[in-house]
Amino acid sequence: MNYKKITENPSNYDNLEQMDTSTILESINKEDKKIADSVALVIPQITKLVDLAAERFLDGGRLFYIGAGTSGRLGILDASEIPPTYGMPYNRVIGLIAGGDAAIRKAVEFAEDSTEQAWKDLKKFDVNKKDVVIGIAASGTTPYVLGGIREAKEHGLLTAGITNNPGSPLAVESDIPMEIEVGPEFVTGSTRMKSGTSQKLVLNMISTALMIKIGRVKGNKMVNMQLSNTKLVDRGTRYLVEELGLDYSDAEKALKKYGSVKRAIEEMK
Repeated sequence: MNYKKITENPSNYDNLEQMDTSTILESINKEDKKIADSVALVIPQITKLVDLAAERFLDGGRLFYIGAGTSGRLGILDASEIPPTYGMPYNRVIGLIAGGDAAIRKAVEFAEDSTEQAWKDLKKFDVNKKDVVIGIAASGTTPYVLGGIREAKEHGLLTAGITNNPGSPLAVESDIPMEIEVGPEFVTGSTRMKSGTSQKLVLNMISTALMIKIGRVKGNKMVNMQLSNTKLVDRGTRYLVEELGLDYSDAEKALKKYGSVKRAIEEMK
């Protein structure tokens, strides 16, 4: 290998089992403080990805995340939060994990070792050149992710990679590599920690910026959110009170009548 596999480097700490609880937690927190600064360094790459993805999204394209283990679960988490938060259909941002849905809760042995499965999973959605595929792998070497990215790229889809090892195969294979160098993990090789946190931050940035760019936010409000529970109905009502100057009762009636904050504003302004 001609790249630095930082995610497997020994921890900056040793004899963890001899630390008291406070020292363990303070040490983890000290390492976590490095993550946001590392993410900041890849903002130019995230910017490029979001702008290109927004063009495709507005033309009917979709966003796919592919990953294994923690990385796959983070992609599914991000994708699953888009419909309730921004009112998008569930088939526009899609997370795929090696091993299928069973792997969300329980590890599926050797599922990530297939270089062919990710493309098979993607083909079930009839992917096309309007779609974007983001591979997520701390190591940058996960066969499931690499195989999916290679095939997607060969078929003309825009590809991106989120990895914590600069110069890794995923970074090399992707059209837009996002290489987040967070350093060794507190527990050597435990990439669910700093690496996973950095991936979560980047996924938040990608999907949030994308939703803003395609018009799913007004001002700073989630005006397209699904009204799927009492908390969200209350939030939407308060948005209308602020935006339209209604009292709470009238705002709640308007929200229920029109079904969304955005529509209520459009109809009543």
